[in-house]
Amino acid sequence: MPLHTLKEGLNGSPCKIVFMCRNAKDALISMWYFVCKYQRVEASRSILESLFESLCSGVTFYGPFWDQVLSYWRGSLEDPSRVLFMKYEEMKEEPYAQLKRLAEFLGCPFTEEELESGSVDKVLELCSLRSLSDLEINKSGKNVNGVDYKFYFRKGEVCDWKNHLTPEMERRIDMIIEEKLKGSGLSF
Repeated sequence: MPLHTLKEGLNGSPCKIVFMCRNAKDALISMWYFVCKYQRVEASRSILESLFESLCSGVTFYGPFWDQVLSYWRGSLEDPSRVLFMKYEEMKEEPYAQLKRLAEFLGCPFTEEELESGSVDKVLELCSLRSLSDLEINKSGKNVNGVDYKFYFRKGEVCDWKNHLTPEMERRIDMIIEEKLKGSGLSF
């Protein structure tokens, strides 16, 4: 949901917002696999191409991808004590530093003792894709809408889009994202 849809309801609230952003191309591939699992159909090229066209046209569930991302990016610049903008790729590249950043934002930074005792590494292990996807609830449970939790887990890899998108698709997404983010200070 774009940030503006949450702001009014959070006015006067001590709640903080953490937005984890993913590269549009990898987000597209994740959506493709999720939609196919949800619909219980084969991950076909025609479904990917349809989702690709929707992404490029700005027709997604909560509006254009770039509008949603920019709303949180700008929100984090305007009110950094209430909105934290994180990139999935950075979390994968430097999980230790990003977890410390998240803990500090939430007002519960790791103590020196916790840092020295390996608590950050323990939290990272507990929250790893492997660990979370192995939990029984995520193997067999469903959310309130009846969607299997296991549908939310796949590879969690950065740049998996390279295995699925054509060079033309890559160029088109890159061109659109570059145009839409121009002047914002945000890049991927």
